[in-house]
Amino acid sequence: MGWRLRIEHTTNVRYAGPVQTSFNEARMTPLTLPSQVTLDSVVTAGPGVPVWTYNDYWGSYVSVFDVPEPHDDLVIRAVATVETEPFGGIPGTDDRPSWTELGERSASGRLLEFRLPTPLTTVTQEISEAATADISGLSPDTAAEAISARVHDHVTYMPGATGVRTNAQEAWDKGQGVCQDMAQLTVALMRGAGLPARYVSGYLHPDPKAEPGQTSIGQSHAWVEYWAGSWTPLDPTSLAPVGERHVVVARGRDYGDVPPLKGIFHGPSGGDMTVTVQVTRLAPGQSQSQSQSQGWSQSQSQSQSQSQ
Repeated sequence: MGWRLRIEHTTNVRYAGPVQTSFNEARMTPLTLPSQVTLDSVVTAGPGVPVWTYNDYWGSYVSVFDVPEPHDDLVIRAVATVETEPFGGIPGTDDRPSWTELGERSASGRLLEFRLPTPLTTVTQEISEAATADISGLSPDTAAEAISARVHDHVTYMPGATGVRTNAQEAWDKGQGVCQDMAQLTVALMRGAGLPARYVSGYLHPDPKAEPGQTSIGQSHAWVEYWAGSWTPLDPTSLAPVGERHVVVARGRDYGDVPPLKGIFHGPSGGDMTVTVQVTRLAPGQSQSQSQSQGWSQSQSQSQSQSQ
């Protein structure tokens, strides 16, 4: 049975001093997919600030807004209600391509974009070849699971050990990182092995036993999807099944395609940003407004570098 989740994502940007103007993009609106349906969603950036939405090249919803008057902070709040479903499982072997067929079908078109390395998903040839050698003789699906487990075993989850600009090679060398690093490293090794792979950003309810009405301190999360006849998700950070606790927001080649917030401004450099994510499991049929009226509120700030 699926879950109904309410996500409240609040970002507070504090500049080093007053800025004259700013232009911003937020990717905080969950997608509607076969595995999830976004029932309602709203992104606000303060009183009187208009917000426009468009779909980018990768299919993500992008909320765009500018603030043309002097200001010294921004508060972006994204609230959504989403119904999710468990992952349906990998199709039978007869419906999955062989390595040869996989290479032929992903040699051109959109799939090719997810086989090519990017600056954030590049590792040395030695690391890539070692991972590929270890999966020799395995099917594409089994190989993908082995690569995910390899990254999970090698990189210790350590908030604050890396930042949003950390690439896959740096995460491997350090042996520490967060879900963003594990996802990018997994994508790098999958592509090196010949699997099209993409980076997925979204949210994760941290409690698999959560009861309806329970709010938890959630988190922005990252995992991967690889293509072997169809897109299949894996979560190298936890190795838990990707399912009703996961909410997909955006997909791309790496973190650079799907940042929750980015922008430019005219003013002094510096400042800081705090992020709060609350995830509430709702009762079936319960609306966002009903959950707000019951006053479930817990919060925890975390730096943007630790939220992915």
